Amino acid sequence: MAKKKRTEIDENIAIQLDNVVKVYRDGRKPALNDVSLQIKKGEFVFIVGNSGSGKSTLIKLLLRELLPTEGDIYVNGTDVVHLRRGRVPRYRRSIGVVFQDFRLLKDRNVYDNVAFAQIIVQARRRDIRRNVPTILSMVGLAGKYKARPKQLSGGEQQRVAIARALVNNPPILLADEPTGNLDPTNSWEIMKLLEEINEKGTTILLVTHNKDIVNAMKKRVITMKQGVIVSDEEQGVYIDED
Repeated sequence: MAKKKRTEIDENIAIQLDNVVKVYRDGRKPALNDVSLQIKKGEFVFIVGNSGSGKSTLIKLLLRELLPTEGDIYVNGTDVVHLRRGRVPRYRRSIGVVFQDFRLLKDRNVYDNVAFAQIIVQARRRDIRRNVPTILSMVGLAGKYKARPKQLSGGEQQRVAIARALVNNPPILLADEPTGNLDPTNSWEIMKLLEEINEKGTTILLVTHNKDIVNAMKKRVITMKQGVIVSDEEQGVYIDED
């Protein structure tokens, strides 16, 4: 097999998809159909669209949980599609991920939940003791480091999840419906926190159904429908798709 020719990647691009197609084995239609996009380093981008539009598939491809049927994916210059299996764990450490359901360790306190991400990358103990309090302070939970998840509100649990995602200082944060389980007040607090994180240089790609948040924040909005990008607007709005 001929060696794949390396695509020249702009060093200012955090995420690049070139003609990406994803067809599931049991699917008649592609989950993604010839999707191409670029996200610059430091951008804050919303991905919106109805269920089945391809948003979740996109996130899984970026995390290398799935491989595309066709096309190329580059994240911070890494050729994700052709990445050797043994290098996938290290690659994933360069991406912070926040989910709708928090996914905290219920039997551990706040400090240990965040420290767990550092232990996985084999950080030194003295670095963990320094980094965890610093990130907890940043998300406004310095005083609750001993609390268990069940003792926290939904908004506080999501702050712990964000701290865990950021403690290893990843250049990219993927947020999949981070306000989906929160009331409006907590949702706005989380979005304000994410905006502050973005202002410090972290690239954020955020999947959401929250129309009010998207329309108010005036960020770049990519709208997907049935596996294709139907709109990509700077300072965009949430487009309702039938």
